[in-house]
Amino acid sequence: MAQRIAFLGPAGTFSEDALLSAAANADIEPQPRPSVYAAIRAVVEGEADRALVPFENSIEGAVRSTLDTLAFEAAGVAIAGEHDHAIRHSLIARTELPLDGIEVILSHPQASAQCARFIREELPGATVRPAASTADAVRMVAASDEPWAALGAASAARIYGCVVLRDGVEDDPDNVTRFVWIAPEGTEPTGEGPWRTTLVFSELGADHPGALVEALTEFSSRDVNLTRIESRPLRQGLGRYMFFCDLEGRERDPSVAEGIEALRGKAESVRILGSYPIAANGVPGT
Repeated sequence: MAQRIAFLGPAGTFSEDALLSAAANADIEPQPRPSVYAAIRAVVEGEADRALVPFENSIEGAVRSTLDTLAFEAAGVAIAGEHDHAIRHSLIARTELPLDGIEVILSHPQASAQCARFIREELPGATVRPAASTADAVRMVAASDEPWAALGAASAARIYGCVVLRDGVEDDPDNVTRFVWIAPEGTEPTGEGPWRTTLVFSELGADHPGALVEALTEFSSRDVNLTRIESRPLRQGLGRYMFFCDLEGRERDPSVAEGIEALRGKAESVRILGSYPIAANGVPGT
């Protein structure tokens, strides 16, 4: 039976491109959703078997909607794998159009930010407007007679009958987005090679100068490498934060497990979001 996979739709998004690449030759039923939140919630509610959602970008950093949904809205699911996908943005219009004639640029805010220098230098007179996804932006451009353009995947131009005015307009040619697989909690990831553990913790019990350093020392003192740390508001007033961390190693590795247990003694809340191989191919747990 085909695996139901939720992703940020509609057809023609970078999320769909990443899914088709990450799933390899697996038997899947892609299920587009209107937002990252909706894609993750589809797994929580049993409407999808897995979701593939953007987690961080090499230019713009963390995808906040993914972090916040996992932290506040997605009990019962876990990260079960990841997939790095190169992102190549195209400037897309309904018909051929000179760049200096473009009045509005539509795209997802992450995409617009990844092309900020191009917009500033090549389209200084255009107004940037947000869209729910890059494919939605292309759909809006395709349906309008106005001199608008969208930033998105070249595949979206083909799907919606538009033309690519300029390809490769991202500010960094090495632009990569790390996507993560979301699965029901308890799904056993499989794969060889190095593993990563992602967790979120908040409210250090002893809030004093150096408290965060002391908490993270529980890992460094055990030779556990932190590859990423990101703070987000705890949504309980100013000055209160949660911290997302990526650790090298598997949750059950003695040094990682001991570090996490020690962290629990310093933080009021510690939640493991997933422990998974970073080089696995295909849909995890199938």
